Amino acid sequence: MGFIMYNSNPLGKYVGDCVVRALTVALNDTWENIYADLTMTGRFMYDMPNSNAVWAEYLKMNGFRYSSLPDTCPSCYTISQFAKDNPRGTYVVATGSHVVAVVDGNYFDTSDSGNEVPIYYFRKER
Repeated sequence: MGFIMYNSNPLGKYVGDCVVRALTVALNDTWENIYADLTMTGRFMYDMPNSNAVWAEYLKMNGFRYSSLPDTCPSCYTISQFAKDNPRGTYVVATGSHVVAVVDGNYFDTSDSGNEVPIYYFRKER
């Protein structure tokens, strides 16, 4: 369990597409499909595809539920610890400037973001 190197960008690019990459893992879909769906959702919301409001709405439409994390110790709880604390389930975890998928205790990203501090997450409802 832990970090798994993952980049679903069809050309292997690193282009600020962490939202799309995380959702490809969480929804088990392609980069192209997720990007297109987020673009369409953003069009209807008059917002950018990677804005927090757009991808949050998209996750809710796909059976995810929002939860915030307590801020009593904001610098001591990390994505790595979140993954360890959640060995089962599918999550999309946000730090405020980055988004990562956590599935069954593993977190998927283009580099090891395990030391970043999560502030909220979405959990796939069964």
